[in-house]
Amino acid sequence: MSPVLPRQEGAVTVLGGPTAVIDLGGLRVVSDPTFDAAGPHGYLTKTAGPAVDEDALGPVDLVLVSHEAHPDNLDDRGRAFAQAAPVVLTGPASAQRLGAPAVGLSPWTSHTLPRPDGGGDLTVLAVPAVHGPEDGERDADGYVNCEVIGFVLHGQGLPTVYVSGDNASLRTVAEISRRVPDIDVAVLHAGAARVPTKFDGRPLSLDGHGTAAAAAVLGVATVIPAHYDGWAHFSEGLPEIELAFHEAGLSSHLRVTPHGTWMPLAP
Repeated sequence: MSPVLPRQEGAVTVLGGPTAVIDLGGLRVVSDPTFDAAGPHGYLTKTAGPAVDEDALGPVDLVLVSHEAHPDNLDDRGRAFAQAAPVVLTGPASAQRLGAPAVGLSPWTSHTLPRPDGGGDLTVLAVPAVHGPEDGERDADGYVNCEVIGFVLHGQGLPTVYVSGDNASLRTVAEISRRVPDIDVAVLHAGAARVPTKFDGRPLSLDGHGTAAAAAVLGVATVIPAHYDGWAHFSEGLPEIELAFHEAGLSSHLRVTPHGTWMPLAP
């Protein structure tokens, strides 16, 4: 068994793919857990496992699942990890398919957890996401590709953290910025994921320039990119993200550490 990753007072680490660990308010939160080794997953191919295995995370308090329909956001070991957690927050349809302990949240609804640090509650607000182009064909429930949500974590004395989930819509980012104007940190799924058979191969998540534009719209001090490596269907990686932030004059806001190492968050 791997040594347990020590808890932090306030920090984020990306483990590879979409998976991030957020230590906030004395709680350990894991987003979109993916812990399988490299290999095929249906029509998708995983090219690298996580920097830190699930057994190194110790007890977790909350798992966030932006959507469970795609294995690059919830693979087999990630699903088992989520279903063993005390609470899983996800969209209503995803919660119905996952079963207990999943709680379904529609956009603009929230869930609170008591904080072990004595600071009151951590509130998790579900926010919308569009998993493909704005004009993409929508399903019977009005979703592009599938139901996806993002999350905003906030509490007294804590930095406000936005986790985008798989979102390609700058219009949606603008709506979130209007309704939640005080976001400090954004964990943005980037990578310009593409599947040739979907939406003429157009991106299903933000490309580098879209990620930089989202950072500008949000006005955040810190952007932590995620979900740009570890799977074969990403059409952009970290160099394209870094170049886009450089060209936009926003490099000072981009924070990248090696996967599995912590990025401290200022209160």
